[in-house]
Amino acid sequence: MGKDFRISLLLAYYGPLITEKQRSLLDLYYNEDLSLAEIAEDEGITRQGVRDSIKKAETALYALEEKLHLASRFANIEGALEKIRDITDNEEILSIIDSILRQEELK
Repeated sequence: MGKDFRISLLLAYYGPLITEKQRSLLDLYYNEDLSLAEIAEDEGITRQGVRDSIKKAETALYALEEKLHLASRFANIEGALEKIRDITDNEEILSIIDSILRQEELK
């Protein structure tokens, strides 16, 4: 099973909308970079059980993004803000851009 690291981003946006167990398994697999076998041993379940749970959670996150587009919308906004940052030297505007980007990072 190859890792799709977009899941880490989607987890940041939609994590509260999936189960705690799904969040935990995704975090261990994608953010902590544990193998399926390591997670299975730690959780006391089979490797196949871990894989199935991760796949189900990934499907849920992709479905949420398909419906809500939060991650892609923010990426578009972030890109636009970076373009504005590149063409201005106005300190007030730069400060506002930094503030907007920091707010999103905290979520």
